Amino acid sequence: MTADWLELKDKVCVVTGAIGGMGAKICEALAAHQATVVALDQDPDKTAELVTKLMNDDHIAALAINCDVTKESSVQQAVQQVQATFGRVDVVINTAGILKFDPLEDLDYATWKQVLDVNLNGYYLITHEFGKLMIQQKHGTFVHISTVASDIPETYSGAYSTSKAGVNMLSKQVAAEWGMFGIRSNVLEPCLVKTPMSAAFYADPAVENGRKALTASKRIGTTDDIANAILFLASDRSSYVNATSLAIDGGFSVMMQNQIPKPGGRRGFAETH
Repeated sequence: MTADWLELKDKVCVVTGAIGGMGAKICEALAAHQATVVALDQDPDKTAELVTKLMNDDHIAALAINCDVTKESSVQQAVQQVQATFGRVDVVINTAGILKFDPLEDLDYATWKQVLDVNLNGYYLITHEFGKLMIQQKHGTFVHISTVASDIPETYSGAYSTSKAGVNMLSKQVAAEWGMFGIRSNVLEPCLVKTPMSAAFYADPAVENGRKALTASKRIGTTDDIANAILFLASDRSSYVNATSLAIDGGFSVMMQNQIPKPGGRRGFAETH
């Protein structure tokens, strides 16, 4: 076994939403494993700042690209820039996303369209355009950030859950059609993870403690938990993992029965009956 078991050194890894808290953590994790990092985001100054830090801290090759994932021409230009600079792409990680809250009866079409444009159409454009290059190469790996709420509705955030359910099927479609070209596509489904997008949820200690109680691990996840899973799925160590969804939820998905009340508490009832 090599010292760097994941063997990500020099792999060209594209990360969308790169300056977000989750995206930046993923970029940092990839750089720490000596991957070549391509950071895509809409703020050119902050994206360039992130890339400069990665190059200085980890002495890697890296590239900052100003890209709007909802615009076909912008994504196509990003692909051209990556190909011109590095000649290939090995891994694409879709993290760009937005979350809006509305009861369905109050959810206007403009908000619905905005969420789907970023969370689903943006993933499609990135996957479609970089996928063409991967097909030519006969290899490539996609990892898409979805959510447990793609399987279980996030109430009062219907556009978000719907968009992420679409991401799950997009990933399976990619695997089914492009697997023959040596391309893999998998999804991460985080839940109860503290990210910049969800940080406001945890400002109230009662909310954080209540959420911890819903997980088997009795803790809230971190962006490190997400980044570590990304590293595995991005590496060839997961070469036979394709078309799957990996829940990063501390065991939340198996705790539903534990929430159903029993006389004297669930453990107490088991011990006395």
